[in-house]
Amino acid sequence: MEAELPWGGPEEERERKKFPLILTTTYGNALRADKFDVDVWKPALAAAGVIPLRKAGESVVTPARWLGHSRPTITLDYYAHFMPEAGGKGRGAIGTLLARTSQAAVAA
Repeated sequence: MEAELPWGGPEEERERKKFPLILTTTYGNALRADKFDVDVWKPALAAAGVIPLRKAGESVVTPARWLGHSRPTITLDYYAHFMPEAGGKGRGAIGTLLARTSQAAVAA
């Protein structure tokens, strides 16, 4: 399938070129890269065990839009304490570091 897509230049001045598409929507339209990434690519990588399976959730941008906030930082300022995974990566990194340190101390 061929689709006419914007190519190069600033948004208003973009020329349009026709490109053959390998993947399309069910209606034959071009796929949005972000939609494909979230709905197809990342789940496929998780199913193959390449990345961990994402349990659930949305980007902070989505609820910011739902709530009418002009910037995602406003949403984070008000609601970050509700996010159960907040700080999880940091706690995991510190836990790993402390485990290695205690194992090294026992071995010495």
